[in-house]
Amino acid sequence: MNPRINDSLCHPSRRTDRLNSRPSGRPRAKHGWMDLTCVAILLLATSLSLTGCNRETSETPTAQQPAAEPAEKFQQATAPSEPASASLASQSYSASADELLAARLSDEEAAAGWVRLFDGHTLFGWEITGDANFHVQDGAIVVDQGDQCLMCTSSTWGDFELTFDFKADENTNSGVFVRTPFRPADITRDCYEINIAPDDNPFPTGSVVKRQKVDAEAAGPQTPGQWRNMSVIADGNDVTVSLEGNVVCRYTDPADLAPHRIGLQHNSGRVEFKDIKIRPLGLKPMLDAELSQWKKYPEMPGTFTINDDGDLHVRGGKTQLETKQSYGDFFLLAQYKIDDPEMNSGIFFRCIPGDEMMGYECQINNGFKDGNRLTPLDCGTGGIFRRQDARVIAGENAAWSTVLLHASGNKIAAWVGGVQVSDWEDTREAHENPRKGKRIEAGTIMIQGHDPATDVLFRGLQIAELE
Repeated sequence: MNPRINDSLCHPSRRTDRLNSRPSGRPRAKHGWMDLTCVAILLLATSLSLTGCNRETSETPTAQQPAAEPAEKFQQATAPSEPASASLASQSYSASADELLAARLSDEEAAAGWVRLFDGHTLFGWEITGDANFHVQDGAIVVDQGDQCLMCTSSTWGDFELTFDFKADENTNSGVFVRTPFRPADITRDCYEINIAPDDNPFPTGSVVKRQKVDAEAAGPQTPGQWRNMSVIADGNDVTVSLEGNVVCRYTDPADLAPHRIGLQHNSGRVEFKDIKIRPLGLKPMLDAELSQWKKYPEMPGTFTINDDGDLHVRGGKTQLETKQSYGDFFLLAQYKIDDPEMNSGIFFRCIPGDEMMGYECQINNGFKDGNRLTPLDCGTGGIFRRQDARVIAGENAAWSTVLLHASGNKIAAWVGGVQVSDWEDTREAHENPRKGKRIEAGTIMIQGHDPATDVLFRGLQIAELE
């Protein structure tokens, strides 16, 4: 049997802002916005499944579930609303570990910060704002029916480079929204809409709608029914759009636009998207030979040293290396190498400064159970320790792997090798200590030495703050 993760999608007609309470220490359901949201977790023998309606954020199955237990349902609070259209049937998706691993990017791409927003098989990491039939078909995201609405990333992006392939019918009107709120109210003020539209549209494909029309000569003729590549760079107030590598539109916004989501639009007609990749810009190095940005704790066992290759070497017992600066919302990129599948380390963040690893933890551990990468041995690299296990073990033992960690408000996500492995929302009551409750205030970052057997390397540690 080839174990698979299953992801079922139904179409929301609303979004709610409250959630039923759950016992502490258990995975929590996410903020919801549909008629009925549920996430079912089932582990049978070597099969691990995730089923339920589409939700604002996805819940990852946990490896600790007993094999014979029935599926456990997480239900969210709902509010009165118009029912979703019965014509748009729920969609189900599944992905095996092999399929998710095949979606990993090259070492060079991952080390440069690139990640996939779409794994080619599921809609993990996406949230739909209305009743449209966004679905996965032949390795692409497709939509051609339903309300005019967006399907947005659950993650927040400020300065970035985005690239994707798209295919539109002759009369399709669609677009990609960047730095967009969940439901934008005014595209001239609160987001940038990069249009996908015919030549007779006031803003043809490649234009920034109601801001800057595309250079038609540079863009070339429309190619209905054929795949095209588009890239979007948002850097400060500057937005640059390219088609097939040729710059076709430049726009400078006189006003600042805050970091927000990436959204795929359904307006009219059929459109498909695939190979959607993004990387944060503005990453700044955190390591130097003197570890000048970090505070050591010599009274604790274990050591942190920079070796001859410029790598951070973590060895020995329970210890920590702490940044001198505090960080709130950010992207953190790190390459790590760990040889023993039972060995682990961690990247703690939003920590109480000066305390002993009192923060959220992005786990670093490549172990998995019974040969099944869908069942982490100990949360799994990119998992949020004690909150949400990694959905797949994408890192390799005895080889360099890359993790991109993202924190924005109460949402946390991570990618390993370019594949998203976690997507968690902290719905607990606010607390200074993230081990006890939600912390959105800035805190320090700590690298963990876990126990006397710890022997882990880090390199390429970089961070970009979301401002």
